[in-house]
Amino acid sequence: MSEATTSAGSPAAPVAKVGMYRWRICAMLLLATTINYIDRQVLGVLAPFLQTEIGWNEIEYGYIVTAFQAAYAIGLLCAGAIIDRLGTRMGYAIAISIWSLAAMSHSLAATVIGFAAARFVLGFGEAGNFPAAIKTVAEWFPRKERALATGIFNSGSNIGAIVAPMMVPVVAATWGWQAAFLVTGALSATWLVAWLVIYRTPEEQPRLSAGELAYIRSDPPEPSVRVPWARILRHRQAWAFVAAKFITDPIWWFFLFWLPKFLHAEYGLTLLGLGLPLIVIFVMADVGSIFGGWLAGRFIRMGWSVNRARKTAMGICGLAVVPIVFAANADNLWLAVGLIGLATAGHQGWSANVFTLTSDMFPRRAVASVVGIGGFAGAVGGMMIATFTGFLLQTTGSYVPVFLMAGSAYLIALLVVHLLAPRLEPAQLDGAGA
Repeated sequence: MSEATTSAGSPAAPVAKVGMYRWRICAMLLLATTINYIDRQVLGVLAPFLQTEIGWNEIEYGYIVTAFQAAYAIGLLCAGAIIDRLGTRMGYAIAISIWSLAAMSHSLAATVIGFAAARFVLGFGEAGNFPAAIKTVAEWFPRKERALATGIFNSGSNIGAIVAPMMVPVVAATWGWQAAFLVTGALSATWLVAWLVIYRTPEEQPRLSAGELAYIRSDPPEPSVRVPWARILRHRQAWAFVAAKFITDPIWWFFLFWLPKFLHAEYGLTLLGLGLPLIVIFVMADVGSIFGGWLAGRFIRMGWSVNRARKTAMGICGLAVVPIVFAANADNLWLAVGLIGLATAGHQGWSANVFTLTSDMFPRRAVASVVGIGGFAGAVGGMMIATFTGFLLQTTGSYVPVFLMAGSAYLIALLVVHLLAPRLEPAQLDGAGA
């Protein structure tokens, strides 16, 4: 027989071929997130050198990091609503234009105030990345693929953290530290041009097949009216996401901005010597990001509920962070690297699932706003840990308290998420319950 038949003998309806164009969009998000993290990681890689060159102390470095976090928090409050209003194409373009110029402006800084100002503008622009990327995933992927797509683009944060210690020390040693900021800022400007040329919504993309568009839109249709924050914040589901970000995001900020300083202080690594340990740590984080997203999807394909699958994956990732409590006293560099790498892998697997909570519980039209509100909470937490770490290191020189906080944060956050959203039920934003 040349064609499939039904059990009654009549020809079956042809199955439309599902294309792969949506994964090209995911690749664009991966590249943007990679560049985003290269830009923000340059300062962390150069911090031990610039601390001597510029003459700041631990508390002043904490203030510089706090300036970035403060602007990031403010930007996230604005970014989600702007992207929901303007759409991902223009919203993303505006954000990356700001952070590209800000990244290059670091080359003009010569004082603590100058670096703080540049970091402030960089944080404001970079705040648009995750709300835009999460909304793009919600637009381009059916629900069952969103965790994997989020895990893939979120792995760009680790790729960026890998590329930065590979590239930045070489560029700085060859052409000076100013060149490192100029080169990385130029990468984001290049991505901006490609984004404006390539990106359209699925319905407007002529290269997207009808079969793939139908697959992307296979979930039940959702209203397109934008949802105000006041309505979003009436729901416990929003507070579950906010709490998860507030508790665990500060740990990731600590990894980004203090790991080079920790490795330099505890093991005497030079600027060029930092490269390999940081690469190993963030390669492990990259694997964790993709694995965490895949794991939840695997559980769902096994027939588990979204609630059970998502929280089990989050719990496994949270447990992977616990051993970091021993890293501060590790007497061997590579033991410390292994413990920290396992923790960064756990964080990124956790993060892939936490981001996907928004599209599990909220309609697409509200996703960017929810991500922005949660990101604001995470950035506020990052401000607190930046200031705390600066004062802690200036007065005691000990990293032990920070690693203890890191080891316990994720399981505490999972408990809070479960208490606020025990079944991950979708928020009813419309009707009487809204």
